[in-house]
Amino acid sequence: MPDEPLIHARGLVKRFGEFTAVDGIDVDVHRGEAFGFLGPNGAGKSSTMRMIGCVSPPTGGMLRILGLDPVRDGPQIRGRLGVCPQQDSLDPELTVTENITVYARYFGIPRRVARERAAELLEFVQLDERANDKVEPLSGGMKRRLTIARALVNEPELVLLDEPTTGLDPQARHLVWERLFRLRQRGVTLVLTTHYMDEAEQLCDRLVVMDRGKIVAEGSPRELIERHSTREVLELRFGEDALEIYTGKLAGIGERVEVLPDRILVYATDGDAAAKAVHDRQLSPSSVLVRRSSLEDVFLHLTGRTLVED
Repeated sequence: MPDEPLIHARGLVKRFGEFTAVDGIDVDVHRGEAFGFLGPNGAGKSSTMRMIGCVSPPTGGMLRILGLDPVRDGPQIRGRLGVCPQQDSLDPELTVTENITVYARYFGIPRRVARERAAELLEFVQLDERANDKVEPLSGGMKRRLTIARALVNEPELVLLDEPTTGLDPQARHLVWERLFRLRQRGVTLVLTTHYMDEAEQLCDRLVVMDRGKIVAEGSPRELIERHSTREVLELRFGEDALEIYTGKLAGIGERVEVLPDRILVYATDGDAAAKAVHDRQLSPSSVLVRRSSLEDVFLHLTGRTLVED
């Protein structure tokens, strides 16, 4: 059916012994959208992706991928997926082109077609000039782009990307974002996990925030910000002073106050008005910054923790 979700989960559960990694989540991903699983390490994102990728069976609940049962129809589903795992699994002894053409054989793609697609994909990810180079000396960003190119060799309907830019420098991250944006323009459905708020805000049409195996919020980036934060945030720093002593002094300014290790966040509709109120109370912060709310503010509000957990 044209309107049937490509991914449909109800009460999805994944347990490892006594530990529940995914705790009864409901998810629908529709054709052509970029959908994100957002959350800290250990939130259940990768476990969910492994179930969607048909490499880890659900413990409970219902899951359908491309209208099929991943337990019964795993091989058929995997043939229609593109998967970019969190850790690159490229063969360092092969050339850049060979990493794609050899992988294509797993899908029964003829050698001639595989070579043609490899050339097209390497141009798409801006690696055509490194086609005959070995993988080992490539930079981290180049290896990530090659992994994405390899995931597209079977012309998948659905591409799964697990932490697609972890460990990359800012320039490499933005280049990967650009390539993924172009995939979206082609109508490819993307599902990604990330703990980078700016990445989710840049790439995702819709996302869920996961924490401790559960979904704690869902919507578009803008909807989540409007629902769980304020229009602006006032950031205050007070030098070497213990920040907790300022909590009571800031009470009533803005909608809420968040104390972080190095600064205090005041959530307010009007950040400039909140800053004036701070000075009117004879407080003298060492620095004052007014900015718009972001997904990171949503994350802090929902989970009460820093963005990345080890």
